[in-house]
Amino acid sequence: MGRSRLAAAAAPLLLILAACSSGATPTPAPATTAPTVAAPDSAAPGSAAPSAATSSSTVDAKTVGAIGMALVAGSNGMTVYTFDKDVKDSGTSACSGGCITKWPALTVPAGGTPVAGTGVTGKLATITRTDDGTLQVTYNGLPLYFFSGDKAPGDSNGVYTGWQAVKP
Repeated sequence: MGRSRLAAAAAPLLLILAACSSGATPTPAPATTAPTVAAPDSAAPGSAAPSAATSSSTVDAKTVGAIGMALVAGSNGMTVYTFDKDVKDSGTSACSGGCITKWPALTVPAGGTPVAGTGVTGKLATITRTDDGTLQVTYNGLPLYFFSGDKAPGDSNGVYTGWQAVKP
């Protein structure tokens, strides 16, 4: 009789433990998009404002983790990248749709001009994106992007096949 009472008392506990360890995999939090602004106090339509302005320049050259000196957005310190499918001086971006969601464009406000910060030796300009009309910053003729997987200044998670961190 002692064993049956013990078994009856343990049954609810076993059911609770089984429910808690059902093998269900937790769903990861969705990735957030890196800010797509270039000027510290202005945001392009539909873009997020930077959390803290770090510079009045659009792009700066800074040490980025293990990749060394690279370009970062002056507004938020996030690493910027180029896409291998973009054609230099074509005036267009090959990244749209799902690509631009994962790789947001570095932009300046309408009528804005990108400003080079310390250590930036190349030519900054803009192109008008055909998908939304924003002004995307270019460096030496190639459009610049953020990577949505970078969460803090100094991250360089976007360096992989087809994407390059930009060297000054």
